[in-house]
Amino acid sequence: MVRVSAVSLNYRDKLVVEGELLPEMPALPFVPVSDMVGEVMAVGASVTRFGPGDRVCGNFWTQWIDGEPPAEMARHGRSLGGPLPGMLAQYVVLHEDVAVAAPTSLTDTEAATLPVAALTAWFALVEMGGLRAGQTVVVQGTGGVAIFGLQIAQALGARVIVTSRNSAKLARAQALGAWGLIDTHETPSWSGVALDLTGGRGVDHVLELIGGDNIRESAAALGSGGRIAQIGFMGGADIILSAIPMMLKRATIQGITVGHRRAFEDMVRAIDRHEVKPVIDRTYGFDDAAAAFRHLDAGPFGKIVISLRG
Repeated sequence: MVRVSAVSLNYRDKLVVEGELLPEMPALPFVPVSDMVGEVMAVGASVTRFGPGDRVCGNFWTQWIDGEPPAEMARHGRSLGGPLPGMLAQYVVLHEDVAVAAPTSLTDTEAATLPVAALTAWFALVEMGGLRAGQTVVVQGTGGVAIFGLQIAQALGARVIVTSRNSAKLARAQALGAWGLIDTHETPSWSGVALDLTGGRGVDHVLELIGGDNIRESAAALGSGGRIAQIGFMGGADIILSAIPMMLKRATIQGITVGHRRAFEDMVRAIDRHEVKPVIDRTYGFDDAAAAFRHLDAGPFGKIVISLRG
């Protein structure tokens, strides 16, 4: 049993409560939200991984510990915050295999942001992408996954190009260490700018957070052997591009859906080692949860957190 300290919101939480993500709406009453951090208050007699007083986060894919994912994940599986009950509660009960020790270097509000957004960026760049120092990464927008992508890539020695339609947010990304900036309001066909920034070589990784027609620009921006991590679909669930540049560049498109527990544990160690501090746009109280959900529509810079500790 875990006393929840804080949760953070992801765009999927909004889609779940609006009935736009899962094959069926969860049965009501339903507790939403996938991310949380809290303190273990009590454990069953056979529990060995954690004890009272430990700080833990929940692993989003409850059955995915390591290696290949369970087959049922292709049908949404057993994920926290839909279809399984979520974390926006004062107390939750987790199987010990679902819990991950929170980073010692982060506060509760910071640690609450990790389970979906941070792990998605880590899994795309490190676990699946094999990110190396000196490579170039494009992250799209300035939401939770994008900002974690910027921070993780930068901590591991990569150069990061941030794209956004908002010049003020681009300036904030530059303050966080972005190597290159592309204003897609001024330059919708942004791949040419990415090629110019890399001296024509192209980029090694793209965190594709928009989908739809935008993936054509992502493919055009890639260098030889580059990778597109398909994560988001705010521009449309259908992705449309020519096969020719992908073939000529020997490029890869990898679908990413968060990650497994072992990668989460690897990421926690890296966060402590590299002193990565999550970027929180705003923290709401529990009674203001509805306002926190509305904030998602405004496009936060980084993460939105709901604190359950007064």
